[in-house]
Amino acid sequence: MSLKSDSIWAASPSTTRGQPTQLSADSKGERLAYASNKSVFLRSIDNPAISTQYTSHTSQTTVARFAPSGYYVASGDVTGMIRVWDCVGEGATKGEYAIISGRINDIAWDGDSQRIIAVGDGKGRFGHCITADSGNSVGEISGHTSLINSVSIRQQRPLRAATGSDDNSLVFLHGAPFKFNTNLRGNHNNSVYGVAFSPDGSSLVSVGADRKIWLYDGKTGEVKGQIGEGEHKGSIFGVSWSSDSKRFATSSADQTIKIWDAEAGKSVQSWRMGEEGSVSVPDHQVGVVWPAGRSDGLVISLALSGNLNYLSEGDSKPTRVVQGHQKNITSLGSTVDDNNTTIWTGSYEGRVCSWDVTTGLAHTVDGETHSNYVSGITATPEGQGRIYSVGWDDTLRVIDTTAKTFLGTTAKLEVQPKGVSAAKDQVFVATPNGIEIFKDGSKSGELKTKFSPNAISASSGLVAIGGEIIQIYSVSGRSLDLKTEIKGLTSQVSTLALSPNGSLLAAGTSNGKIFLYNSLDGSLVTNRWSAHTARITCISWNKAGTHAISGGLDTNVFVWSVEKPGNRIKALNSHKDGVNGVAWIEGQDTKVVSTGADAAVKVWKVEGLK
Repeated sequence: MSLKSDSIWAASPSTTRGQPTQLSADSKGERLAYASNKSVFLRSIDNPAISTQYTSHTSQTTVARFAPSGYYVASGDVTGMIRVWDCVGEGATKGEYAIISGRINDIAWDGDSQRIIAVGDGKGRFGHCITADSGNSVGEISGHTSLINSVSIRQQRPLRAATGSDDNSLVFLHGAPFKFNTNLRGNHNNSVYGVAFSPDGSSLVSVGADRKIWLYDGKTGEVKGQIGEGEHKGSIFGVSWSSDSKRFATSSADQTIKIWDAEAGKSVQSWRMGEEGSVSVPDHQVGVVWPAGRSDGLVISLALSGNLNYLSEGDSKPTRVVQGHQKNITSLGSTVDDNNTTIWTGSYEGRVCSWDVTTGLAHTVDGETHSNYVSGITATPEGQGRIYSVGWDDTLRVIDTTAKTFLGTTAKLEVQPKGVSAAKDQVFVATPNGIEIFKDGSKSGELKTKFSPNAISASSGLVAIGGEIIQIYSVSGRSLDLKTEIKGLTSQVSTLALSPNGSLLAAGTSNGKIFLYNSLDGSLVTNRWSAHTARITCISWNKAGTHAISGGLDTNVFVWSVEKPGNRIKALNSHKDGVNGVAWIEGQDTKVVSTGADAAVKVWKVEGLK
């Protein structure tokens, strides 16, 4: 038996307001590379549901760049560490180099895929140039008095490099080895956010917070002039050249992406994200890339919300918007419509997404969402077309599954919810005080308990809550009648899952153990489901109630058998920093999904289930 990775539905790029976010495309125009949380994702441009994940960084990643050869990626993090790794094979790390003492903001490769310049916010220095295979120094990056935001290397000889900084200047370097040549001050009067040499090496462009675009000679660094004065109404965060070196694209905080004719100095096309006439901070465009090697002229921009916008000349609107989560996914639920499973996920900052299992693509649920941590998502068996979510804004919200939007119905909870589950036509919310009962989005009853519940599960007319003890209730109209109580637990209950027919109860604890009980009389069925080494965060049953899947803070996923408790299959290191949600894909007992702190959704193939 085995649990094999079937697909990775990638997290969205991590973004920060007022800061550029770098995107990189490979030389063939097939894949996109970007940093997200502590990972780097390589994502297919044509089919965004296909991606690979690099997880060897131990801190928040900030930038990833493909080598021109297409065989390696260099990625950096907030500690100043650069990793060079194989992006064609198994993702093996080729080198690990400490560059500066702070955040890496940008990385550039030379045309031979041999040298790397990394820049950022250091203490002793703001950047360094090294060889990709050994980390040997091949030049100093000097001339700036503040952190460097961007770097670019001319791909032809004689080698040239340019860096843009918060000190409002652009430094031109000669190489190799790279050394200071000139400091181009006086053109920008605010931070320089982006610099880029044209693919043919003839031109250099710089953009910044002063909304200005300057062009320079790519070989000498001489100023050619400024273009587009007053066109962008906000800071320009990104710039990327087309492969013919005649045009380039810019992305700005004014919610626009513009394509420029470098020779004429004029904008030839512009797109504006968000609703017309309204200011939308999540639609600030903080990054842009013009993938080479493509015939369709595709431009991809990045919004502050993490949305990737696919833009084609001639179309006034994006041809595709790729959405997802940027933060830790904290809850997971699923609905089935015409045998098609939809996965619903909620994350740390309050965003809720729906995932189409057949396409692997996400849609952010519209409407007024939670303002922070989503602690639970559930669907009522009879309530077709609706699911319910609870969050640490102390609200229960209702989602229309067809329109993929929050309805106006919002119920205020007495205290912070611990979880949510549904049975028959009622929704039960666990809080530190007990259980709050809702019907059609309105509160219909409550039950105070003598202990503080951490988890709740409902199925087939039963409701189970767990904390220092476990209590199982039967649903009687709008009230709950206590059926059985389980005491003597060795650790606090952290998650509960009643089987579909309600006959079994799986209880996960904070010390990594799972106990299986008979829910009718509270007797122990087995205590052999104990392979996790940290708190159990989630358990889910298959439709037949013969197998369960679990995830924990130890980053592992296990599949368990009721008939043969000693048999288990595992996927180790499934999600960096912990697994927070698991579910079976309806109608496919051979596939499960998991979510975690890396903000990705992963599909696993279960082989040899017994």
